[in-house]
Amino acid sequence: MIPDNLLFTEEHEWLRVSDEHDYAYIGISDFAQEQLGEIVYVELPEVGDSISAGDEFGSIESVKASSELYSAISGEVIEVNASLADTPEMVNQSPYDDGWMIKVKLDDFSETHGLMDSEAYEYHMQRSERGEEPLDHLDEEVEED
Repeated sequence: MIPDNLLFTEEHEWLRVSDEHDYAYIGISDFAQEQLGEIVYVELPEVGDSISAGDEFGSIESVKASSELYSAISGEVIEVNASLADTPEMVNQSPYDDGWMIKVKLDDFSETHGLMDSEAYEYHMQRSERGEEPLDHLDEEVEED
C-alpha cells in the first residue's frame, strides 16, 4: 500500500512534506527498493549541504545494482538518516518510515507542484512494470478546437 501523504518522482523517490511546507523527508519507494533488491550501501550528503532540484544527492547500492539518488526539490540538508550507514537494509524493510534518507529545508515549496500523488504514482508504477514510457504529455496543456 502506498501512503497517501507522500509525493513521488518518476525516478521513484518520495517526499513527505511538513504541514508548514518548510521541510521534507526524502526516500525511495517500495517499488524502487524491490527493483534494486537487497540494499547493501547508501551514500548520502552531509548536514548543511545544499541540493538542487534535478541534481544527484547520493547513491544506493544493492547486490544487483547501483543507482543514483536525485532530488526533486532544492534546499539545505538539515538531517541525514545516520542509521542507514550501519543498517542500509532498513530501506528494504521500511522504505516509507525508518528507511527515509534525508530531511531537507525547502527553498521553494512550489517545486513540489509537479510531483505525483499516491494515485498517480500507482499508475506510473504499473506503466513502469510493463516497460512503458512515462506520460510526459499529461503535463502539457490540451489545445481545444
